[in-house]
Amino acid sequence: MADRGVDLSELPKEIREQLAELDLELSEGDITQKGYEKKRAKLLAPYIPQTAGVEPSLQTDQRNQGPSAGPQPTAAPRHHRSRAGGARDDRYRSDIHTEAVQAALAKHKEQKMALPMPTKRRSTLAQSPIDPCTPPDTSSASEDEGSLRRRAALTAALSQGLQTSDCWINHSLQGSSTSSSASSTLSHGEGRSQGAALADVLAHTRLESGNVPPDVTSSSSAQERTPRFDLPPPAAVRGMTRGQSRASIMDTADGVPVSSRVSTKIQQLLNTLKRPKRPPLKEFFVDDFEEIVEVPQPDPNQPKPEGRQIIPVKGEPLGVVSNWPPALQAALQRWGTTQAKSLALTALDVTGKPLYTLSYGKLWSRAVKLAYTLLNKLGTKNEQVLKPGDRVALVYPNSDPGMFLVAFYGCLLAEVLPVPIEVPLSRKDTGGQQIGFLLGSCGVSLALTSEVCLKGLPKTPNGEIVQFKGWPRLKWVVTDSKYLTKPSKDWQPHIPTANTDPAYIEYKATKEGSVMGVAVSKLAMLTHCQALTQACNYTEGETLVNVLDFKKDMGLWHGVLTSVMNRIHTVSVPYAVMKACPMSWVQRVHMHKARVALVKCRDLHWAMMAHRDQRDASLASLRMLIVADGANPWSVSSCDAFLNVFQTQGLKPEVICPCASSPEALTVAIRRPGIPGAPLPARAILSMGGLSYGVIRVNTEDKNSALTVQDVGHVMPGALMCIVKPDGPPQLCKTDEIGEICVNSRAGGTLYYGLPGVTKNTFEVIPVNSNGAPIGEIPFVRSGLLGFVGPGSLVFVVGRIEGLLMVSGRRHNADDLVATALAVEPVKTVYRGRIVVFSVTVFYDERIVVVAEQRPDASEEDSFQWMSRVLQAIDSIHQVGLYCLALVPANTLPKTPLGGLHVSETKQHFLEGTLHPCNILMCPHSCVTNLPKPRQKQPVGVGPASIMLGNLVAGKRVAQAAGRDLGLIEDQDLVRKHQYLSEALQWRAHTDPDHILFVLLNAKGAAIATATCIQLHKRAEKIAAALTEKGSINTGDNVVLLYPPGLDLIASFYGCLYAGCIPVTVRPPHPQNLAATLPTVRMIIDVSKAACILTTQTLMKMLRSKEAAAAVNTKTWPTIIDTDDLPRRRPPQVYKPPTAEMMAYLDFSVSTTGMLTGVKISHAAVSALCRSIKLQCELYSSRQIAICLDPYCGLGFVLWCLCSVYSGHQSILIPPLELEGNLALWLSTLSQYRVRDTFCSYSVMEMCTKGLGNQTEALKARGVNLSCVRSCVVVAEERPRLVLTQSFSKLFKDLGLSPRAVSTSFGSRVNLAICLQGTTGPDPSTVYVDMKSLRHDRVRLVERGAPQSLPLTESGKILPGVRVIIVNPETRGPLGDSHLGEVWVNSPHSASGYYTIYGDDSLQADHFNTRLSFGDTHTLWARTGYLGFVKRTELLDASGDRHDALFVVGSLDETLELRGLRYHPIDIETSVSRTHRSIAESAVFTWTNLLVVVVELCGSEQEALDLVPLVTDVVLDEHHLIVGVVVVVDPGVIPINSRGEKQRMHLRDSFLADQLDPIYVAYNM
Repeated sequence: MADRGVDLSELPKEIREQLAELDLELSEGDITQKGYEKKRAKLLAPYIPQTAGVEPSLQTDQRNQGPSAGPQPTAAPRHHRSRAGGARDDRYRSDIHTEAVQAALAKHKEQKMALPMPTKRRSTLAQSPIDPCTPPDTSSASEDEGSLRRRAALTAALSQGLQTSDCWINHSLQGSSTSSSASSTLSHGEGRSQGAALADVLAHTRLESGNVPPDVTSSSSAQERTPRFDLPPPAAVRGMTRGQSRASIMDTADGVPVSSRVSTKIQQLLNTLKRPKRPPLKEFFVDDFEEIVEVPQPDPNQPKPEGRQIIPVKGEPLGVVSNWPPALQAALQRWGTTQAKSLALTALDVTGKPLYTLSYGKLWSRAVKLAYTLLNKLGTKNEQVLKPGDRVALVYPNSDPGMFLVAFYGCLLAEVLPVPIEVPLSRKDTGGQQIGFLLGSCGVSLALTSEVCLKGLPKTPNGEIVQFKGWPRLKWVVTDSKYLTKPSKDWQPHIPTANTDPAYIEYKATKEGSVMGVAVSKLAMLTHCQALTQACNYTEGETLVNVLDFKKDMGLWHGVLTSVMNRIHTVSVPYAVMKACPMSWVQRVHMHKARVALVKCRDLHWAMMAHRDQRDASLASLRMLIVADGANPWSVSSCDAFLNVFQTQGLKPEVICPCASSPEALTVAIRRPGIPGAPLPARAILSMGGLSYGVIRVNTEDKNSALTVQDVGHVMPGALMCIVKPDGPPQLCKTDEIGEICVNSRAGGTLYYGLPGVTKNTFEVIPVNSNGAPIGEIPFVRSGLLGFVGPGSLVFVVGRIEGLLMVSGRRHNADDLVATALAVEPVKTVYRGRIVVFSVTVFYDERIVVVAEQRPDASEEDSFQWMSRVLQAIDSIHQVGLYCLALVPANTLPKTPLGGLHVSETKQHFLEGTLHPCNILMCPHSCVTNLPKPRQKQPVGVGPASIMLGNLVAGKRVAQAAGRDLGLIEDQDLVRKHQYLSEALQWRAHTDPDHILFVLLNAKGAAIATATCIQLHKRAEKIAAALTEKGSINTGDNVVLLYPPGLDLIASFYGCLYAGCIPVTVRPPHPQNLAATLPTVRMIIDVSKAACILTTQTLMKMLRSKEAAAAVNTKTWPTIIDTDDLPRRRPPQVYKPPTAEMMAYLDFSVSTTGMLTGVKISHAAVSALCRSIKLQCELYSSRQIAICLDPYCGLGFVLWCLCSVYSGHQSILIPPLELEGNLALWLSTLSQYRVRDTFCSYSVMEMCTKGLGNQTEALKARGVNLSCVRSCVVVAEERPRLVLTQSFSKLFKDLGLSPRAVSTSFGSRVNLAICLQGTTGPDPSTVYVDMKSLRHDRVRLVERGAPQSLPLTESGKILPGVRVIIVNPETRGPLGDSHLGEVWVNSPHSASGYYTIYGDDSLQADHFNTRLSFGDTHTLWARTGYLGFVKRTELLDASGDRHDALFVVGSLDETLELRGLRYHPIDIETSVSRTHRSIAESAVFTWTNLLVVVVELCGSEQEALDLVPLVTDVVLDEHHLIVGVVVVVDPGVIPINSRGEKQRMHLRDSFLADQLDPIYVAYNM
């Protein structure tokens, strides 16, 4: 460090104290290594002898070259440099295994698979900031193991043994992916500059060739969804010939542009998916009612245990030694009074030099003082704060063993229970809440700590210690000597003989991350010390070097308890020293001639790495090197390698003693220190395949999948051990079976403190034999270790229950998988060998997830290649598929207090979507093998008789329903009035000229225009005159009306009727986005063969502008007439059609599937529809209705332009675009005009819900009152959006909105209005249907809240004169009411057909005039293209009959046929949108049988990859489908039409043409 040439002992006291405090901060992680160096250098600067002629700044640099590490990579000493790069966790180091992995990978080399690499936007690659000079220690792979570097020799082996990157990653693809995303990143952030957006669109839109869908969906700004445009896709105009439309798309098999990069990747993906899955799926069978999860059948060839039942193994008897103390405190009293000078402890500072020593005399006197203080001096005179048996938390840093020792023994003497825990560093510590649970369950209210530690705890602004999350309120007591009270002469601590009362509580974390306290009784504590003394042959006065954590486990049992019993001198080497100087423990053994050392594999490995610097340290004095994690199957290679290096320095082979322990059973087994020359201990080479079935098989066939384990010695003295099955009742295993080790001994834990329920299953297990009969009375304790007893009663451990992953009935060990992943050349990719493996439950089975930290300098390709190799390696060695592999930026995985990786917390982050990976690879296709069988559809050729019979037998009604009769019109005058709308307007202008029909509002809510009957009539006449004069229009010509929503549109419509031409209303192009919106206008004009365009002056200028010319050919527009300032002329006569069957107008609309269709509406249909709406909504002259809809097609147009003229009511028109300027416009209008009936679209309702949801109080204050609203109808052509309508009702209930008011309507292309709630009739009913049945086209009603239930609400009441029937779309036969089928409609207001240029009549007949295949075969029906069902409800309609409700489920064109089942995109999207708070919107579509999910990310881009596993999980769990591709895009990318419906087909085309500019595209393998 910066102290070359400074003798620390000569520094002033305050400087030494400040240095010690700094060291503490570093060891606790409160300060980075860099900050530590800086502060330390500053403190020492005045005391450093200057080197002549060298600047101080340079000097520190040279000094940093010393043997202890500096933070800069350049200045790192040799032992760091050798492990800084791909340092690898050495609990898993095994050269044999590494070779095995290489061999397994080499096998794969022959079968080259090109996996599609994910597409990533450049900006996403920027990893989260990492301190470039991370101290070389911060951690490892799990439970405080350091992590370590592997040999360079391997790289050579690997480079030959593995594929080159070319076969994995297609470079040409790579190139294109970066180039396409580069353009986006430049302007990403300022909402993609206008120019870029236009340029992008222009690049793809040359309309003449007619190949690309004009993109009329997203406005320039990435953030806003409005304004909305409708857009057809390339060849989606009904009636255009295919050849003409698809002219320039080179068709591949599926009509996908060949050039598309996305499709190449999907092709690669499909190729990888063609590989056979491991278990071949059995033959399909048809099961309509029940989807059964494929239960994996046991493999008939799997190995089964063949041995006899195991007999419990006895340890040697526990010898009785005459001078063993009656209690542990008695031992301390004895040494403290008779051997006061004898050393108990030496503590080291961060540099590895002795900091202080503690003698037995001092330890005894301080412990007595503390006991006295705790019992007598904490409260006021009369009250005693602590009583014997109370629990007290011990909070001491790892670098201060002395204070801990005093506190621990002080508590024992005071007869309170110490609960040692880690020092909390912040409010949000990893696992901090669980420690709070531990303190709560143990009833802890007092915490002991040192003064220095207390200063370091996080404080509130007023200086109090913060309340840690989930912790009970604690009183903090400082135990430094100066604060303790010396007891009076006559006070002596009470030391009873050891009994079964608890002595201390050791914490233990479970697999799920919860923390429990294992209570150890006084007797067990003493017996355990005796057993360890006998097994390890401890003698008085020995020296022990302890590198482990002294607060728990082996570090506590040997270094704090057994050592005091035997008057051992313990040298404690804190973790922080090991980070700075890995050889320190070896030096301590050498200096103190220590007889015993207590280490973990990581310490062996670090010492080997640093060993070149210290060749003179001798280990000859050691008689026992206890390897605390010797139970880890991967420890054997560390032990071998360490012996190899240090044998020359006096290390004897028989000294190495691995042991096995667990918090519940304490020490389970330990290898006894050997006699020189005795035979070396045993090894077992086991087959991993056998292990996965829980069977011991010596590995013979495939050396790649072998696991070498070393024994952990014999059972402890005085203990009895047996092996039981890990799951189910504790049945004894056979001799060749792996099971959980159970121990019966007086030296074990007694219970989980405060948790009696869990205690019973662990501490009071009575094993049973194969017949289920108990083998005796004595209870055993489950140790949580998996293993077996080998020859000679040697114990072998192969893993822990906590690391057990049960996948499809086979067991895998997380540690084994980590070892395999590490053996796959991680140097380029994995940061410090940090890898976590855990399993998550998805779709009824555990799925394996591997998460690793990625090196900051790792390239995209390296990472992806490493991931794909890990897949192969684990697949071929463990025969198990990985579900997900994620790489996160370096230093971002949650750590345990000692720097290990916190597995349960990582899993929590993964499941919550807060892990923020920078690379991810999901492989659900290969590992999910329990999907239900695909359904095979029954052949369609089923005769009508059997179907009819089926319906009758099942007692089902045929699913049909009808509205009221329209009734006949008696009065002749009315017939004339209502025959044609043009006549109706003339009649009104004549009879009631000044009655106001229309009021148009602006954003301020002011009426900017009104139209009385006479004004509208006069204006229509002017327009009719202009058409005949300027436009030289013939009767029957089509005229395009291009107007913003308003009165001009209405006047021009009637002008066209007066002139005898056919109006076609078209939404005007968006002035800011002509390139995207004008082509749709052009397309409708071309398709409708319009003879003339009526529009306003401003729009006329726009049509002829330069910008327009850039988007379309403006020279070929038909005649354009601007209707702003027309002369006052009257047409020679008003046209009257010869028959009512003639066409009145054309209705063009883009469907959600992207089809542009125009339908013909006859005069008869218009008046029938208006009459039907009039009856349903009770409309007449004195009524007012408010309309907030787009007036260009469907029911929106009918309500905006036609109904008022027919019924005479007043329409208040609110253009939806005005809501952008004033969200409350619609609601305040309803309140101001006291409107009873209003119509809106989902987009309007959504804007109000999202924008005004939190402003209801403000609206109330402004006097907005919605109690007047009787019906608020959402106009739509889709399944009712129940969640939205319910939220709207609930939010505005406070403003007086009746919950019964909100309802929906339903229309389609063939019939613009089929259902509309209206004013009378029963309320809309809601039912819950079973989603599984729905996928089979069945309707099964379930209770609310049932699993897999879907709420559906009625789409409004069926209009008068309308009949609907539910039909099987394939057989065209009527269905019963328990089936889902296509909704067919018969009504006088159905459209008369598609408007086609070439008169393609087959389509016409099929959709508009079709008959049932049996049953009522005379009626003509129109097919709506929507799936739905009819249910008879308990409610009564106006005529007193039970009411039949129509439920619309979704569009037939949009359904996804996957695995033989029918899915509705909206259901999958609902699930997806629920999974993460940052998903703003989602859309799904299929492509070549792959399910593609597009999600809009409204959070930060680093969350993009979190969404991939969440989306995959939820679709698999709830819909039993595997997602093929997950695309993460910016908000506003999913196109939405004017009715607020998603245009999924358009999205699909943009995705395949690579126009989405995604943030990330993940291809699931």
